[in-house]
Amino acid sequence: MRILLIGLPGAGKGTQAGRLAAHLSIPHISTGDLFREHIDQGTELGQNAHTHIQAGLLVPDEVTIGVFEERLVRPDTERGFLLDGFPRSLAQAHALDGILAGSGTRLDAVLDLEIPEGQVVRRIAGRRLCRQGREHIFHIDFSPPEVAGVCDLCGGELYQREDDREATVRKRLEVYRSETAPVVDHYQAQGLVTTISAHGRVQEVLSRALDAIGQGQTDATGMSS
Repeated sequence: MRILLIGLPGAGKGTQAGRLAAHLSIPHISTGDLFREHIDQGTELGQNAHTHIQAGLLVPDEVTIGVFEERLVRPDTERGFLLDGFPRSLAQAHALDGILAGSGTRLDAVLDLEIPEGQVVRRIAGRRLCRQGREHIFHIDFSPPEVAGVCDLCGGELYQREDDREATVRKRLEVYRSETAPVVDHYQAQGLVTTISAHGRVQEVLSRALDAIGQGQTDATGMSS
């Protein structure tokens, strides 16, 4: 299957994308991972992306599209893929349509993770990271440390990323409304979009996604789980 996962920042796309792709045995293709891969390899696309990222600028559409066009022709995508973070604009959506049409394929489904904007702000602005262990992540409401500002795992200082500050999060939401929301409308017109509530536990949201694409498991009563 060829699936696009889309939704507001903080809706849990990264978490769900990884689990959904693993369940379907298809590659999870994310913008961030692709940029890091090209930057680490020193490719021309990677150097171009790195220049913009370091300057705090958005990577131009032509660079982003080039990175994905190269990725989507690799052999592991023959059985399908799950896109996370692309397309983020109508220009990118039209480019993706063209790339897929050139190989005689198209998207099978677009899953739109829905969550109220107020919940997005709470989720992201409450996040705290450890300076000593990047993988040590806490939340002041949902998973607070035993001692405020101190990592339970290594004793490192917990801090709030600049990108996670409330003002920055609200700006990201504005960008989503103006740049990415039209992508949902674009695929809605093609009959590809299913809106899924991002509320609840990770497994609950995953089950909704699987049901939406006809991959939900059924129990003895015939009800999807």
